[in-house]
Amino acid sequence: MAHKQIPEILTRQTVARSRLLRIEAIDLRFSNGVERQFERMQGSGRGAVMMVPFMDDDTLMLVREYAAGLHNYQLGFPKGLIDAGETPEQAANRELKEEIGFGARELIPLKSVTMAPQFFAATMHIFIARDLYPEQLPGDEPEPLELVPWSLKKVDALLDQDDFTEARSIAALLMMLRERNGHD
Repeated sequence: MAHKQIPEILTRQTVARSRLLRIEAIDLRFSNGVERQFERMQGSGRGAVMMVPFMDDDTLMLVREYAAGLHNYQLGFPKGLIDAGETPEQAANRELKEEIGFGARELIPLKSVTMAPQFFAATMHIFIARDLYPEQLPGDEPEPLELVPWSLKKVDALLDQDDFTEARSIAALLMMLRERNGHD
């Protein structure tokens, strides 16, 4: 694969800021001399985690929680931001304890993924969580999350669920199935 020269950043300006992210306007010069302005969202820079937790060899645990962007409830895997000073593995275990009331003795990294990298700088580390043990930590959710156990025998039905639409959860499910089937 050929490596392209990354455009030169001429100027950067913060145009909006919230407690979760910052929007920047960046003026760029590409290697062919073309100049263009892009806008991008910058997160905390620490990243996030998502876990595919196995309650047993056949049962996954999902959560149904409010999704403000869609203003409805969505089914997906437990996830959350990495806190300052945490490794992705530490964050994964903490989020499991907060969201489903279990920690994991085994975390298997699947892949680190990005979401909308053309305008959003954020990385999510996806893990399989196995050998779970009960342990609960208080979370930051405004209401209890609905825990939804799901049999791997019904994975096609999960993909057909109207409220299982988040691309990262779908990618995590498919990567877990690939790992489980022993493919590279």
